[in-house]
Amino acid sequence: MIDITLPDGSVRKYESGVTAHEVALSISEGLARNVLSAEVNGEVWDSNRPITKSSQVKLLTWNDEKGKETMWHSSAHLMAEAIQYFYPETKFAIGPPVENGFYYDIDLGDKTISDNDFKKIEDKMLELARQKNEYKRKEVSKEEALAYFKDKDDEYKLELLESLNDGEITFYTQGEFTDLCRGPHIPNTGSIKAVKITSTAGAYWRGDENRQQLTRLYGITFPKAKELKEYLHRVEEAKKRDHRKLGKELGLFTFSQRVGQGLPLWLPKGAQLKERLEEFLKKVQQKAGYLPVVSPHIGNKELYVCSGHYEKYGEDSFQPIRTPAEDEEFLLKPMNCPHHCEIYKATPKSYKDLPIRYSEFGTVYRYEQSGELHGLTRVRGFTQDDAHIFCRPDQLNDEFEKVIELVQYVFKVFGFNDYVAQISLRDRENKEKYIGSDKNWELAENAIIKSTEKSGLKTVIEYGEAAFYGPKLDFMVKDAIGRKWQLGTIQVDYNLPERFELEYTGKDDQKHQPVMIHRAPFGSLERFCAILIEHVAGKFPLWLSPEQIAILPVSDKYNEAAKELLSFLNNSDIRGFVDERSERVSKKIRDAEVKKVPYMIVLGEQETTTGSVSARKHGEGELERMTNFEFVEYINKELENDLKK
Repeated sequence: MIDITLPDGSVRKYESGVTAHEVALSISEGLARNVLSAEVNGEVWDSNRPITKSSQVKLLTWNDEKGKETMWHSSAHLMAEAIQYFYPETKFAIGPPVENGFYYDIDLGDKTISDNDFKKIEDKMLELARQKNEYKRKEVSKEEALAYFKDKDDEYKLELLESLNDGEITFYTQGEFTDLCRGPHIPNTGSIKAVKITSTAGAYWRGDENRQQLTRLYGITFPKAKELKEYLHRVEEAKKRDHRKLGKELGLFTFSQRVGQGLPLWLPKGAQLKERLEEFLKKVQQKAGYLPVVSPHIGNKELYVCSGHYEKYGEDSFQPIRTPAEDEEFLLKPMNCPHHCEIYKATPKSYKDLPIRYSEFGTVYRYEQSGELHGLTRVRGFTQDDAHIFCRPDQLNDEFEKVIELVQYVFKVFGFNDYVAQISLRDRENKEKYIGSDKNWELAENAIIKSTEKSGLKTVIEYGEAAFYGPKLDFMVKDAIGRKWQLGTIQVDYNLPERFELEYTGKDDQKHQPVMIHRAPFGSLERFCAILIEHVAGKFPLWLSPEQIAILPVSDKYNEAAKELLSFLNNSDIRGFVDERSERVSKKIRDAEVKKVPYMIVLGEQETTTGSVSARKHGEGELERMTNFEFVEYINKELENDLKK
């Protein structure tokens, strides 16, 4: 007999070889019908795979992220079977799950798949799904696997097999399709009730632009048709909110091929938006004891060699800038932290000086492949709301908790109320990706775990997601339509202070090494703006709106009075413009609504004579008439409330 420990702590005894499905069945038939896979001692397994030793088991359903991943990975195989039916010569590369659905990279030879082909693939997938074919797992030798794919003339699977050894190779078969795959998979295809092929794109084999270009086919599946309908509605809503579309309509930013891909140009309204975000955070940081610093846009190559960034990212960065001086090379700044280390090092520090908090809205540059660029969310030049805290080890937890509070305040102001904090730790198996000793990593990881526990944050732990120099706390935020974004990060770092030989004089008159906290509540201004635009659908809070007021004269003869009113409002720090066009006021109102201007003031005979304001609020309609001074008070009250949230 073996012990199976369930998530609630209960322990049940079973015969060795019991499956997760059988465990579920022993609890209830309803649960067994819904189990898609199981987490066995932290590893996701097929629900019908035998468990031969005492284990901790979590039964995974559609309501679990890893349950969805199992469903979508299995759906990728089902899509591959449908593609194989219509295009039997297809060679299959990889087909993983993604955040919303799955994809499969395929080599169609001289064939192509277009939008017109999606419906027949969907129909075939549903036909195959109704057959309830089992996903059968088979362990095979490397010799057998190589022979199978040589016979299929599939160079992609053969290449994947090169790095695999006997004992770690498995095939999965459902219906007429067999694939090299480690799994896991759902019990059978019957769980897949709704299918949508969403898009197709090009993708280089293994992400190498010098290799074969493949067709990447994306799809998504659901256990209920209703859920697909809801998903498609969210997709349509996302299209309306697309920051690239709204950015153009609202006149916020643009891109130019002459300037270069991935290098945004901020238009006047966008620049105001960006500046107000910076001003907001500067005020928050000032109250929290941060000191502003400024570092150059380039740095000597040796700076990044010292930090470790060149070793880890040198091949993927911009090429060095060579000066007339022999062997002198500079790099575009990929991050601010090495510069801040040098700023710390510029003057001697005592234990009494710590903590020191340096902040900088520093623009950094990273090379991204053109296919990876996407509006403001993935660019080659971006501004980080960067800060680095240098503190004593005994101050670390307190400082970390203060940063958590700051991030939470920022999220609250912008209406990001649904989030999970992800504790990103280093890969337990592959430690070559990281710098520093095991001791440093243990100290840093424990500090994050302890601080998050004290803060009461809802957290998940992900291994292998740490920065190369230290673990981090990443905030995974859901926007207004339920999409998940990574926003804000806090990192604990014992390694860069060591590499840069940073020190302070302690109470004992001896030299000690400070601990470094990296933090960026926004992450980057560009990406944050993109996410915020989509979150609020371009309707910014009043304090942030580049244009808060649109003054709409009912005819040309009131233009001068409108300008005087605007000047009056400007003196109270209320921003706006006068629409002087010779258009009907109804059209001016409609256009201001489209531009999502928070308030409109219609100005005619009565308003100019009485010094009153006839105002409309975006999306709500007319307000009660008030004096100019009352309107200023009204606006200021709203501004005050916005920042008190």
